[in-house]
Amino acid sequence: MKAGFFPMLAVSGMRKNRQLYTPYLLACTGIVCVSYIVAFLGVSPVIRAMRGGTSTTMILQLGKGVMAVFSAIFLFYSHSFLIRRRKREFGLYNILGMGKRSIGRILLWEALMSAALSLLGGLALGVLLSKLCELLLVNLLRGSVTFTFTISVSAIRDTALLFAAIFALMALFDQGQVRLSSPAELMRSESAGEKPPRANYALGVLGAALLAAAYYLAVSIQQPLEALTWFFVAVIMVIIATYLLFIAGSVVLCRLLQKNKRFYYQARHFVSVASMTYRMKRNGAGLASICILATMVLVTISSTTCLYFGSESLLRARYPRDVNIDLLVDALEKLSDENARAAYACMDKVISDAGLFPERQLLYRAVTGYGPLEDGTVDLHAPADRANSVSRLSQVYQFCFVPLDDYNRITGSAETLAADEVLIHPYRASFKGDTFALLGGASYHVKALLNDFPTNSAAAMNVVGTLFVVADDLQAMLGTLAQQAAENPSLGLNYHYLNAFDCAKADQIDSSELESAILLDGVPTLGRAIKVELLAQEAADYYGMYGGLLFLGVMLSLVFAAAAVLIIYYKQMSEGYEDHPRFAIMRKIGMTQRDIRRSVNAQMLMVFFLPLGFAGLHLGFAFPMLHKLLMLFCLYDLPLLLGTTAITFVVFGLLYALVYRATSNAYYRLVSGIAKDEKAQQ
Repeated sequence: MKAGFFPMLAVSGMRKNRQLYTPYLLACTGIVCVSYIVAFLGVSPVIRAMRGGTSTTMILQLGKGVMAVFSAIFLFYSHSFLIRRRKREFGLYNILGMGKRSIGRILLWEALMSAALSLLGGLALGVLLSKLCELLLVNLLRGSVTFTFTISVSAIRDTALLFAAIFALMALFDQGQVRLSSPAELMRSESAGEKPPRANYALGVLGAALLAAAYYLAVSIQQPLEALTWFFVAVIMVIIATYLLFIAGSVVLCRLLQKNKRFYYQARHFVSVASMTYRMKRNGAGLASICILATMVLVTISSTTCLYFGSESLLRARYPRDVNIDLLVDALEKLSDENARAAYACMDKVISDAGLFPERQLLYRAVTGYGPLEDGTVDLHAPADRANSVSRLSQVYQFCFVPLDDYNRITGSAETLAADEVLIHPYRASFKGDTFALLGGASYHVKALLNDFPTNSAAAMNVVGTLFVVADDLQAMLGTLAQQAAENPSLGLNYHYLNAFDCAKADQIDSSELESAILLDGVPTLGRAIKVELLAQEAADYYGMYGGLLFLGVMLSLVFAAAAVLIIYYKQMSEGYEDHPRFAIMRKIGMTQRDIRRSVNAQMLMVFFLPLGFAGLHLGFAFPMLHKLLMLFCLYDLPLLLGTTAITFVVFGLLYALVYRATSNAYYRLVSGIAKDEKAQQ
């Protein structure tokens, strides 16, 4: 036998099945390309050297792992469609005398050729596009553009090893498929179809129950950390429920359509519904996969886009002023008026020596702590782990006690309070009732609820709400509790020093330098710790994080969308080959090309837009939980999230409709015999 015989058969088989191999190889090439780009940007020296680059590279490294797992699942899934179509051809080889070992050699050559084309094409395309993606990411991070072109050897190595392993496993799977199947099974694999399944109402009820439970979780959770805890549980429940409902529900749908004689016995419905009935299990699983992928695209794009476009407001909420300094002391007595003047004078001097001149100062003392609030009574004695347990998050708040003198100074008010009165401002929280009490301490009358209060960075970054409590005498109110400050790190005694000035100058100063200067200038006699945060310095990390998330979200969404499109295409192609004989019989008894087109459109509309509708339903019920998760990033802009979600769904819906049009045309050409006639003419 000639040395090139098996490679020649492999090339011939791939060429004759180019309708199946072309989209498969394009998808493999695209995934290799995206994987290289993500790996390249994760080690890019340009990204690492930027401010915020550390956050970006960390996100990209996590994305690299997600890409690896999804690539393996997607390639195995799409390859199963491909090999199923080829089984009849291999069965024919076997019947004509070719042994299974020889068929295995053909499959091995096909696997090697597919791997070579995908790796070489994907890596070459990835290298060509890597600089463009790097420039795009730099622009998202608001950094300076450099035009130095580099190639990452480590990214090429990691990507090549990953996909070589995936293709090797798929080749082993192919060998097992051929070796374990008889010639008759190979010949019948394409046309055997499925027995008409019975409507399994138990699976349908189970799927509906799981979906209802997942939806209830999504809409009932109120706290962000609870949403994070239950998010992945809800995702798993939705995935399982979607598969059960599509598999069992589609059987019930077909049965109902067949029982409706006025609907079923029409030229455009009879063949399509009858065909669907014999492959409902596989059809339902494919539609469920498309639905899950569509939901992943919608959730990923809408959330990452919202975070990126809301990053400016997030930054301003997290850092209320250009300079945010917290000086933590170890005794309540050290929050005296005299010490406050000394501490603020010291900070003013250090800031002025750095060339920064305050414009809008916000200076006040505060005692902060965490605890559950029940019926107006707060338990600040609760250990941090118990107070912040997930089961009690709906009752836990941060409390920020501020002296009346500081409140009047920073707000320009002239409020007066009796010894048993307080003012309360709920920040991202709510407070009901007219009394406020400390567990084991005195009870106070709430004189008024404040509509506004100048917040600090600690309150802005909290995932739980904050209650600002203004009292006339903090020593009398908190004296006993303050003694626990050294033993209970959740109780903080703070000087808050917040300034606004020319941010361009702040960009030239490092926060650690200010910390050292303040500590060297006498503050150690007051405090036990100091924290300096510069908005200009922290902005780079914010843009790095959210720009990296947006970029990774777009990359992952492209892969998810490509997977959905390929599944749709293979579903239409495999069903087109199966349905061709049925439509051929119908043409012989008088069915026209117009009737075929109407039947195809009816079938496509019946099942094709069902995944999109369910994806929209999943997204709608996931929206409250998604909003809570974004609160963990301090994003409370509900209109922005609504806008990005709506735009994402509309754009995806339009692209989905285009895919529907293209794949329905391919299906029509197969079942109507047009594709076969064109192939015969060639």
